Amino acid sequence: MAILAEACPDEFDLRRLLYFDYLVVHSSDADGPDSLHPNTPLRNGELLVRRGIIERGLLLFIGRSLVERHARADGIFYAASDGAGPFLECLQSAYSQTLRERAAWALDTFGSLDDDELKSYFDARFERWTREFQAVQQPPELQL
Repeated sequence: MAILAEACPDEFDLRRLLYFDYLVVHSSDADGPDSLHPNTPLRNGELLVRRGIIERGLLLFIGRSLVERHARADGIFYAASDGAGPFLECLQSAYSQTLRERAAWALDTFGSLDDDELKSYFDARFERWTREFQAVQQPPELQL
C-alpha cells in the first residue's frame, strides 16, 4: 500500500507491484539506500515467492477500502484509495517511516521506466534470480 500511496494517482498491475516491492525492501541491491530486510542468500527468489503474499495483502486492503482494483482491457490494476495516505500517516513506527521513504526512493528512481524497461533492468541486473530459484525448486530425481 505504501508503494501505491506514493505513486497515487498512478495504477500498477501485480507484476509492477512485485518489482517495486522488491526494490523497496532490498533497495541496496539496486544501489539505493540501506535495505529494509536483511541480505539473505537466495533473497532474489522473493520476486516469485512474494506474489501470493502481495495478492493477499491487496485483497485485505481492498476490503478495508484502502486500495482500489480496476479491471481494464489491458489487465487488472491497483491504486491507492483516498484513505490510504491518512492511514499510512497514522503508522508511526520507525519501520513504517523507513518503508515510506524507500517507496518514495524506488518510485523516484524507477517510476519513469515503462514495464518493458523495468523488466529489462531486473533481467539484466538480477539474472541470477532464475538460476537460484530453479536450483531450489527442482524436484529430486525419481529412482526407477
